[in-house]
Amino acid sequence: ELPMGFQETFKALSDGVRREILLMLRDGKKSAGEIVSCFDMTNATVSYHLSILKKAGLITEEKEKNFIFYKLNTSVFEDIMMWFAQFQDDQK
Repeated sequence: ELPMGFQETFKALSDGVRREILLMLRDGKKSAGEIVSCFDMTNATVSYHLSILKKAGLITEEKEKNFIFYKLNTSVFEDIMMWFAQFQDDQK
C-alpha cells in the first residue's frame, strides 16, 4: 500500500512539464515569472502545473513583497526514496 498522498505525487510526476519544473527548482527557489519564461506556454498553463505540484506536496510557495517564489519540498522526495528503498535487493 502506498503512503497517503503518493497517488497524487506520482500523478504529478507523470507529466514531463512538471518534471522539468522540478529540475529547474533543484538550484533553488524561482519566481513564477522565471518558470514561465522557460516554457512556450501561457501563464495559466504553467500556473496549473504549479498548482498540481503544490497539491502533491512536491513544491512550496512563499510570498516576498509582490512576488511568489516556488521551491522544492525535499521531505516529500525523501519519503518517496524511502518507499522505493524497500524494493532494493540487500542480498548482493
